[in-house]
Amino acid sequence: MSIAAADVALASMSDDDFRRHVQQWLAEHVIGDYASLTGRGGPGDEEVGFDIRVAWEQELGRAGWIGIGWPVEFGGRGASVAQQIIWAEEYTRAQAPARANHMGENLLAPTLIEYGTREQCDRFLPGILDGTVRWCQGYSEPDAGSDLANVKTRGVLDGSVEGGGEWVINGQKVWTSLAHVSHWCFVVARTEAGTTRHKGLSFLLVPMDQPGVETRIIRQITGGGEFNETFFTDARTPADMIIGAPGAGWGVAMGLLGFERGISTLAQQVGFERELQTTIDIARHHGRANDPVVRQRLVKAHTGLQLMRWNALRSMGAGVPGPEASIGKLFWGTWHRDLGELMIDLQGAAGLAHEPVIDPLCPDDDLTLEQKLFLFTRSDTIYGGSNEIQRNVLGERVLGLPKEPQAKQPQPKEPAAT
Repeated sequence: MSIAAADVALASMSDDDFRRHVQQWLAEHVIGDYASLTGRGGPGDEEVGFDIRVAWEQELGRAGWIGIGWPVEFGGRGASVAQQIIWAEEYTRAQAPARANHMGENLLAPTLIEYGTREQCDRFLPGILDGTVRWCQGYSEPDAGSDLANVKTRGVLDGSVEGGGEWVINGQKVWTSLAHVSHWCFVVARTEAGTTRHKGLSFLLVPMDQPGVETRIIRQITGGGEFNETFFTDARTPADMIIGAPGAGWGVAMGLLGFERGISTLAQQVGFERELQTTIDIARHHGRANDPVVRQRLVKAHTGLQLMRWNALRSMGAGVPGPEASIGKLFWGTWHRDLGELMIDLQGAAGLAHEPVIDPLCPDDDLTLEQKLFLFTRSDTIYGGSNEIQRNVLGERVLGLPKEPQAKQPQPKEPAAT
């Protein structure tokens, strides 16, 4: 008989006992349809078996495996950092289905707990915990990608909070992952007219199922359509669906990005470990494992992965992440891109061949998983804040270096005297 996770008091378990408990639960539940997704759903492969992954999310919710690190008072299980790491490691090593609500569990939820009201937590956390409500992120815009402070989407308060007013939202977001299958979106919008850059922004929670919201899938070079354009045309959300004070959304938005580079990065790194092992296997298969140049590149990849892990552990011990979290994004984005290149280089011409692939989970695909990974990793140094932006954050906000000089805007000419 399976042992339900929620029935186990984590505080009374040693780390070794907890690891065995996790391994047992995963072995008993990653079966049937769930096992058919072994190793799938990673970079460039996000749409595969989505209905199965949604069912799996609810299976995790029933067993208490969602939000295990949240405080008990908010519905979590108060797992220690070590236990959260163990869960992330064993989950990835069991090759359980890729998660369907990373945005809700790992980004929005800790942001609500840190910056939201108790009423907001009571309303939204249960739907994340039971795996029934999915979230997407409304940050980037056509003219505000890595430069998030250039947001132009506007929110205007119609009425008042006390009188049951609403925010009316107009604008466009882009690269909104899984927006077409999400129930809610957390949106950074400019709510104070005449403000620029970081000032006057607010962090709003907006329902996706309404006439004023339209999503359009962006087809990627991998063939998938995880990303979307999202258009808000007089979309509405209640006045109390704001996290933090009006105009103070920049701090909330940055706090969320700090959470993104916390515990969840460790699960990501175990996935990277599996990809590195696949790369080593490819080198052996093609008889290149003993090539000195190849071995040097493999050792560099292995060393980088260990450094990534140690930096993540050190960062998590510092509490709510600050601008130093940009170190992790800058490092792993570059590392993963380089691994994708190595994986294809080792295959030689075969890695570049565009041969039809028989994939029962994605019958229309004609790329191998390695080719999808390579193509997707081209974006790793761009999304979530480009390498250039991360370096600026570290230079200006961590090292205290002078800001980059801004190009002067041309001044309008005065009319000629008559």
